[in-house]
Amino acid sequence: MEDNATESTVLWLSAHPEPRSLNGSLRTFGIEHLRTLGHNVLESDLYAMEWDPVVRPHDAGTHVSDRFRISADTRTAHLAGTQPDAIILEQEKLRRADALVVQFPLWWYGMPAILKGWFDRVFVSGFAFGTDETTGRRLRFEQGPFAGKRALVITTLGDRPLAIGPRGKSGELNELLFGLLHGTFAYTGMSVLEPFAVPSADHIDDITPTRARLIERLDELFTAPTIPFRPQFTGDYTPEWELEPHLCPNEHGVRIHTAS
Repeated sequence: MEDNATESTVLWLSAHPEPRSLNGSLRTFGIEHLRTLGHNVLESDLYAMEWDPVVRPHDAGTHVSDRFRISADTRTAHLAGTQPDAIILEQEKLRRADALVVQFPLWWYGMPAILKGWFDRVFVSGFAFGTDETTGRRLRFEQGPFAGKRALVITTLGDRPLAIGPRGKSGELNELLFGLLHGTFAYTGMSVLEPFAVPSADHIDDITPTRARLIERLDELFTAPTIPFRPQFTGDYTPEWELEPHLCPNEHGVRIHTAS
């Protein structure tokens, strides 16, 4: 992967309905900063695009038979190049990207619906995961099709800083975001950076310290260590995809899927 001295392509995927918000201001500033570093930045501002988040039979083009088989039919459409143009365009952006920045406000401990729907419609079988029809190779985790790409979450939230810490009432941040960090990014082969969170976002009057922190993170987008999620196919898991009993014995939960 290129370092920051080399031009790379970044897809900045964002989901906030108000561009004048703190979230929107960080988006504008972050994209400008990446460009000053020499990177090519592709943008997907979902609210501005009026992105449709709902999976429908239309997503499979003409490949729906008697009933809509979501995974199979959208895979067929993807391989045939007959998905809707809006989906094909987003897939091409991601295909070109060396890194994906996903920015959103944390609503009800998760992504806004419009962003979840982007993943539902864009990350179809045959593009983001699946099985290689020639070799039978499982395309996930360390064998995922997006291996070599980096992923960074930027999120604003109302909770206090310690509320998303190791003993926080809301749960530790990486565990809150486990479905996205591990189940989407790592699953498709990406290397996942520690998320960038802005807690107590509704009470920030001076954005300067937050922008300074964001600069530091964006400067190391291609150099910072990534979360050491365990690979799936090299001995850590049983054939039923359960962690081997000799690893983290007597422990459970999402944290055991990160190697110490």
